[in-house]
Amino acid sequence: MLRVLTIEDDEIAANEIVSELQRRGFSVRWISNGRDGMSHALNEEYDVITLDRMLPGVDGLTILTTMRSIGITTPVLMLSALGDVDERVRGLRAGGDDYLTKPFDPEEMVARLEVLLRRRAAPVAQQETALVVGPIELDLISRKVRRDGEEIALLPTEYRVLEYMMRHAGRTITRTMLFEAVWGYHFDPGTNLIDVHMGRLRRKIDPPGVKAMIQTVRGSGYILG
Repeated sequence: MLRVLTIEDDEIAANEIVSELQRRGFSVRWISNGRDGMSHALNEEYDVITLDRMLPGVDGLTILTTMRSIGITTPVLMLSALGDVDERVRGLRAGGDDYLTKPFDPEEMVARLEVLLRRRAAPVAQQETALVVGPIELDLISRKVRRDGEEIALLPTEYRVLEYMMRHAGRTITRTMLFEAVWGYHFDPGTNLIDVHMGRLRRKIDPPGVKAMIQTVRGSGYILG
């Protein structure tokens, strides 16, 4: 039976979450404050966590950043009444795997948890250690990137964008596809996140004097190749 840790201080919301998860066959542990929630998240084993953003004692972002800083990779679905883009970005950048704004449909919450669990269980092709597209090579083990043998220093998000594009080389990649794959959004939040990161990535991958590998498809997205 899959184990879920629910850290939620609103009793009504917690009862709704716990009831729906138990109805779907999950084993659920409910903790109502941040301090005890952090203790369970750091010291117990769970398959997935639902984490309220605003908690008494210790807030959700602190719990999340602490987990990730010590290497705990348990998938986390953040739940919050703070639904503006900046807050969603903060939650995802802190290490959240998905973000759901309150009030939410319990069925959607369960569906999102199931997606996170499938991602965690997906087998990794052991023979794949590198991606190569033209002059660009990405080492999946060391996470180093080279063009024509010369190493290129990328920030973590730039690396994730490039990896996704290399896995889909030659295909048009839309903004929505990038938002979902790299930032965890299932919609275009209307920010310039992609423009900023794509601009930085292009300056590093396609310096002056070499063939440009990243092409813009007007009105559609981008192609690598």
